[in-house]
Amino acid sequence: MDADDFPTPDVEVASVEPETLKDRIDAGEDVTLLDARMSSDYEEWRIDGENVTSINVPYFEFLEDDIDEDVLARIPDDREVTVLCAKGGASEYVAGTLAERGYEVDHLEDGMNGWASIYETVEVTDYDGAGTLLQYQRPSSGCLGYLLCDDGEAAIIDPLRAFTDRYLADADDLGVDLRYALDTHVHADHISGVRDLDAEGVEGVIPEAAVDRGVTYADQLTTAADGDAFEVGDATIEAVHTPGHTTGMTSYLVDESLLATGDGLFVESVARPDLEEGDDGAPDAARMLYESLRERILTLPDDTLIGGAHFSDAAEPAADGTYTAPIGALVEEMDALTMAEDDFVDLILSDMPPRPANYEEIIATNLGQNAVDDEEAFTLELGPNNCAASQESLAGD
Repeated sequence: MDADDFPTPDVEVASVEPETLKDRIDAGEDVTLLDARMSSDYEEWRIDGENVTSINVPYFEFLEDDIDEDVLARIPDDREVTVLCAKGGASEYVAGTLAERGYEVDHLEDGMNGWASIYETVEVTDYDGAGTLLQYQRPSSGCLGYLLCDDGEAAIIDPLRAFTDRYLADADDLGVDLRYALDTHVHADHISGVRDLDAEGVEGVIPEAAVDRGVTYADQLTTAADGDAFEVGDATIEAVHTPGHTTGMTSYLVDESLLATGDGLFVESVARPDLEEGDDGAPDAARMLYESLRERILTLPDDTLIGGAHFSDAAEPAADGTYTAPIGALVEEMDALTMAEDDFVDLILSDMPPRPANYEEIIATNLGQNAVDDEEAFTLELGPNNCAASQESLAGD
């Protein structure tokens, strides 16, 4: 049954905006969620948190007039419950049936699609280069991006297609000219926004080393080779080729203060090496990653901040709320960064999570080999990013 097919409940049910729900969770409020999606969808991706109680009862359990008492017994009647589904239609119906039975309920507006539309900015206060550096955070998938602003100019690193208008609006609000949109690599978990921004007059930049993967539009954009520099006001963004996660992976050193590592190094883990060449190519890619870490990243000053393109549930934010950390701190906390090569390879091949949902189609789209409209693009990238090599944090091991 499509969400639009659900009848409007006889009882009026309040809706809660996704941002409001997140604010409640972030504030430490105890939140109880009834997720009415199918169990397979729930197991793959859901809203979690230390103060979140999540219950999964698929919507079809509520379609009969006489709902099974065992189903009702699973739903707390001593607190407010927020019902959610994929798009908001089923949850409103389920919440209505529960309200008719005396439950205190509301439902999440636009469901998990609404949750995936949350996109926040947090200033990287430990950044000490020229200008101001903001980190974009998408909590539903853990995607991160970076907006550097200085002297009336700006650049965005790892933009998402779904938020193209947001970047342009933010630049306008900040009174800056968005000059560059830079991708670190061919992403496997979300649709890149570089081409869409380029079409809006922003100079799109992709790694030169990624072109041979089959990028069809390379001649329409700027390609960044190792050592190339891009000026933003008085700040400089330097391309640093750091292959491993992919052969084209290119980090960007933002005014010698923060290294935007894409999917090379995160604050809680390192990159998974199997998304370009599969399981057979993963060992060689892992060795390539080891070399990039040891020779290109860990040779930077200890106070250089690391800012990846993703964070997982295992990541701990810094004091400023960003998912960044100094290289020196990561070396102290993550044994993987000081291991011998063979031990490193064995470790990161041992505990990789499932590959990102729809990753092959997403890669094809980002290569320009597959065309999708905005709605399909948004749907393809729903779910966790799963770009790290470990399911748990490697920091503090």
